[in-house]
Amino acid sequence: MLSLTCKTAIKAVIYLSGKSEEDEKANIREISDHINASEHTVGKILQLLARNKIINSLKGPGGGFYLNEAQQEQPVIHIVEAIEGAGIFKECGLGLSKCSASHPCPIHNEYKIARELMEKIFRERKVRLLCHAVSNGLAHLIG
Repeated sequence: MLSLTCKTAIKAVIYLSGKSEEDEKANIREISDHINASEHTVGKILQLLARNKIINSLKGPGGGFYLNEAQQEQPVIHIVEAIEGAGIFKECGLGLSKCSASHPCPIHNEYKIARELMEKIFRERKVRLLCHAVSNGLAHLIG
C-alpha cells in the first residue's frame, strides 16, 4: 500500500524524533546510514517533509534536520499524506480508477477493510510514540 519512498520518510522522521529528544540535529548522511537508505533519496524526502512543515531544517554550522515539540506529537498520517497524497486511503487495491461499492474490483471488500485499518493506525499513532518504541528496543528501523 505504501511506497518505498513513504516507508523511508516514516523511518527518517522516527530517527529524527529520537535525535530531537536529545536536542540534536541530524544530517542527510547520518539519517541515511541509520535507516539504510540512499543519501539522494533521503535528501529529496527531507526537503519535501521540511516544505510541508513535518520536520525543520537549519542551515550552516550546527545545522541539520530536527523536530520541534508539536512535530513530535503529530500523527504519522501527516508524513504519509505529504508523500503519497491525501487520497492514498481511497485508492483501489488493484489500481482501478472506477472501483467502487457499486462497481467493485475482485478484492474491493477485503481491501477496503485493510485500507481503513491502515488509515486508523496512521491517524492514531504519533511520531513520538513510534520513536519511543525504537528507543526502548521494542521496535527497529532496519531489518
